[in-house]
Amino acid sequence: MTLAQRRETRREALLSHGIALLGAQNGPAVSVRAVCRAAGLTERYFYESFTDRDEFVRTVYAEVGETGRDALVAAVASASSMRERATAAVDAFVKLMVDDPAMGRVLLVAPLSEPALGGRGLELMPGFVGLVHDQLSAVTDPVQKQLVAVGLVGALTNLFIGYLDGSLEATRGQLVEHCVGLVLEANRSR
Repeated sequence: MTLAQRRETRREALLSHGIALLGAQNGPAVSVRAVCRAAGLTERYFYESFTDRDEFVRTVYAEVGETGRDALVAAVASASSMRERATAAVDAFVKLMVDDPAMGRVLLVAPLSEPALGGRGLELMPGFVGLVHDQLSAVTDPVQKQLVAVGLVGALTNLFIGYLDGSLEATRGQLVEHCVGLVLEANRSR
């Protein structure tokens, strides 16, 4: 391995362990020392990739957000009808955010309690709203389409947060079915 490859491997290990720590079930537990210990690296290697803890936390969050967005884009691209797209998108998001709860907590819960992420959720929101907006083919009024897209993303976010934190008692199948239903209902002509 080259020096650059070793550096990238260490960075990826730090980010992977950062997801687990930032998405910990009892809330974010990220410190430079904890991340380094989990990755089996010294702090020297942490600082070769990140200037400080806050930059690291923001990078972990951005990586998870990008992964989520990419999964949704790929899912929607692989389907043709609105029902297929809604089902594929919800399935992709559930696989990523529910089947790996740490990822879900990083994206949806950590911004609520991690000071380094203050406002970051608002930065990612337009991308997710845009994805939903582009799928609302039956809603023709542009203002109504934007209102529906923002409302739908908010509703889905809260459903996933409730599922992840255990306050929503539903099976995985019930969650998927309900979310697909919300997406389909939102696309009805208004």
